[in-house]
Amino acid sequence: MLAAYVRRPERTRGDKEMNNILVQTICGVSLALVAFTVPTMSQEKKAGDSAHKIVHSGDLKWTPIIKGCEIALVEGNLDAEGQPFVARFHCSDGAKTPPHWHPTDENITVLRGVFLVGIGESFDESKLRAMNVGNFMLMPKEMRHFGMSKGDLILQIHGIGPFKVNWVNPSEVQPPDAPAAAAAKP
Repeated sequence: MLAAYVRRPERTRGDKEMNNILVQTICGVSLALVAFTVPTMSQEKKAGDSAHKIVHSGDLKWTPIIKGCEIALVEGNLDAEGQPFVARFHCSDGAKTPPHWHPTDENITVLRGVFLVGIGESFDESKLRAMNVGNFMLMPKEMRHFGMSKGDLILQIHGIGPFKVNWVNPSEVQPPDAPAAAAAKP
């Protein structure tokens, strides 16, 4: 009953605006703290999970695969199902890669030389198109293709494993040259 006789001071328009500004400021600061704290915490976790890695081209281990070409794994495992990989191919001038296909997409970047690539089930020089240094190509999975190097060629490929080569006509594949004992690698 006493409450009916107690008068509360009336809020002025300025008081209401001041309260609105205060509430908006508190909400804004709270959102900013959340927005900046969450990404920082997730970045710290990621940084601790994996180390920064630099691969020097001189440290690559090259393995002959077909006549005039060799491969080096840069990162990952070519055979690992669903895992990313990066590899490099080095081919001498004029080396031919017979028609083949892969069960997964192949991402190709030319690092040195010129890569001549064609689409089809038989090697046809009239279908070759040039890829110069810096050019990139996505070769879709199961696309039959073939290639030839012009100059000393280095390709970098990346994708999701497993990386397999299925030759259209295995009898066209020439075995790799015997490794040269003192040959310098690219």
